[in-house]
Amino acid sequence: MNKALSCTLALCILPILLASSSPAAAPSQPWRGIHVLITTRDKTEQLTEVVGQLANLGVNLIVTEINYGYEYQSHPELRTANPSKKEDIQKLVAECRKYHIRLIPQFQCLGHQSWSKHSFPLLAKYPQFDETPGQHPNNEGIYCRSWCPLHPEINPVVFRLMDELIAIFEADALHVGMDEVFLIGEDACPRCKGKDKAELFAKAVNDYHKYLVAKKKLEMLMWGDRLIDANKIDYGKWEASANGTAGAIDLIPKDIIICDWHYEPRETYASIPMFLEKGFRVWPAGWRKLEATKALVAYSRNLNSRKMLGHLNTTWGAVPIKELAKFEPILYATSCLR
Repeated sequence: MNKALSCTLALCILPILLASSSPAAAPSQPWRGIHVLITTRDKTEQLTEVVGQLANLGVNLIVTEINYGYEYQSHPELRTANPSKKEDIQKLVAECRKYHIRLIPQFQCLGHQSWSKHSFPLLAKYPQFDETPGQHPNNEGIYCRSWCPLHPEINPVVFRLMDELIAIFEADALHVGMDEVFLIGEDACPRCKGKDKAELFAKAVNDYHKYLVAKKKLEMLMWGDRLIDANKIDYGKWEASANGTAGAIDLIPKDIIICDWHYEPRETYASIPMFLEKGFRVWPAGWRKLEATKALVAYSRNLNSRKMLGHLNTTWGAVPIKELAKFEPILYATSCLR
């Protein structure tokens, strides 16, 4: 265990844990949510058009993963092509308010900083933030790039982007992503080389928590897969961590909302009671297989926990945004949780 990093973690998490030690209240009604990518302006416009339809189904929360798809003013160099403008988000916010839907933006942190041969703006513009600088030309041989959680200049940039999203979405919560992080603690990184991967992952989580929860007084959500030990729960390396990050579960505050995604039908989902026993609120998430959604909803409800929030339907382009109200997993989950 790296002594310097351990000390940094202790200083980061102790005041946060003390401030967030009281149990969170159970929601007044189940969270019937959907997760939608709005990384381009046209997708934001399409989502705005169907908010009323989703509300009629019973959807009461929408998580919008926008990442670099906004017309940022603090860092215009980090905009993707055809980003949503201020007025586009304002229309979406107004429509959600009209139908009493809570709107939570997502900015994907740490991992998923590339797709296929395309690196996303942050690492394309600031290659010094890369966890594997100069490695993997054209992203060959890797799933997705990650940024370095120890680079001293990364958080100020990311926090300015978060600030803009919080303001324009009038947000009371932010989803920080952090799923499927495979590149962390890499030998190619001069800061992370040789350091404990669980501590590195926890350092990143705690940085975001300190900023969003302790400073901004927001709720923080994240995906849960990197906190699940693949050696203890047989999910495989995608739904669980096989690269040493799982130990971070005991190094982060328990008021973080864990979105525990599972896309295949199973008899049990052992990570859900694990997260609940650790003290986290859990928002299980399914995807496109109806039978998997049925199994996940049934298993989650049978746990009968005050920290079980409801169900989150991810979409990942499996259904056009204009047809979300016809997506069978959403229809099923919203009807079950009425």
